[in-house]
Amino acid sequence: MHSYSLIAPAKINLYLEIIGDRPDGYHELVMILQSIGLVDQIDVRSISTDSIRIHCNHPQVPTDKSNLAYRAAELMAMQFPQAFAQYGGVEISINKQIPVAAGLAGGSTNAAAVLVGIDLLWKLGLTQSELEELGGTLGSDVPFCVAGGTAIATGRGEQLSPLPSLDNIYILLAKYRSLEVSTAWAYKTYQEQFGHSYIRDSENLAARANAVHSGAIVKAVVNKDVGEIAQKLHNDLERVVLPAYPQVLQLREVFANQEGVLGTMMSGSGPTVFALFESQQQAELVLRQVRESILDEDLELFVTRTITHGIKVASSV
Repeated sequence: MHSYSLIAPAKINLYLEIIGDRPDGYHELVMILQSIGLVDQIDVRSISTDSIRIHCNHPQVPTDKSNLAYRAAELMAMQFPQAFAQYGGVEISINKQIPVAAGLAGGSTNAAAVLVGIDLLWKLGLTQSELEELGGTLGSDVPFCVAGGTAIATGRGEQLSPLPSLDNIYILLAKYRSLEVSTAWAYKTYQEQFGHSYIRDSENLAARANAVHSGAIVKAVVNKDVGEIAQKLHNDLERVVLPAYPQVLQLREVFANQEGVLGTMMSGSGPTVFALFESQQQAELVLRQVRESILDEDLELFVTRTITHGIKVASSV
C-alpha cells in the first residue's frame, strides 16, 4: 500500500483553566477537550524521492516547513531514518475544511494525521501512546488530536486522561474568516493581567491540577448530562480575548440570547465561538437566525456534532 487517506477532526475546549507558569515557559493548564465532526482530509503518499511535499486547497495554509504537517513528516524522517531510507519521502495533500487560525486545532490535527499516516506507510507499528508522545514534541494539541474523543488534558495540554465519550451533542460554530487571535498574545496578556493569582509552589500546582477530576463539569461529562455540561463551560482566556475583540464578544452574546442554546463559549484562544444544542434541527434554526441578525459575509457558520474518535483511516491504496 502506497497511500492512505485519513480523517482529521477538529476539537473544541469545553473547559480551559490556567493554573500557573511552567519552567518550560508554557502555562500549566487543565482542559476538557472534545473532538467534533468538522474534519480535514489528509492524503499521505509515498514518493520515489527523499523529499517532503505539501499541497493544500486553502490559500492561507503554508506548504513549507512552517506547516505543522511538514514538521510532523520531518520528525518521522529524523526518528526513523532507516524507514525513511527504505520507503522514501512523502507527499501530503490537505483538503482543508476546518477554518484556519480558529482555535479548533486545525494545524495540530493535520500533523497528527501525518504521524498516523506515515506510521502506516512505513509499517512502523507504533502504538497510540507512542504516536501521542511524538505529537507532544510538535505541539500541545497534537497528542489529543491523535486520540480524539473526550479527555482531560493537563500539563501544557499534552498529558491526557480519557473521559467517557460524548456522542451526538450538536454544535454551532461561528468564526469571522479574516479575524485571527494570536494564542501567544492571549496567554501573555492573561499572564500580565491575572498572573498575580497563579500558584507558584509546584506541589500546590500539582494538587490543584488533580482537583479538576472531581470538578462539576467532569461529573457532568461522566453522566453525559448535556444540559449540565453546557452550564459548566469555562474558558479563562475569555477574560482577555472578549474585551479586546468585540466581534467575538458579539457572537457570544448573540448565541446566548437565542432560544434552544444550552450554553455558549469561545474555544481555546479563539476567535471561534460555539453553542451546544440537543438536536441538529435546533442548531440549524439558530444558524439561520444568526445569519439574519449578523449580515456579514465574512462570518462562517458550521453545524456539527461531538464525535468519539481522533485520526481515522478513510481508505488506503
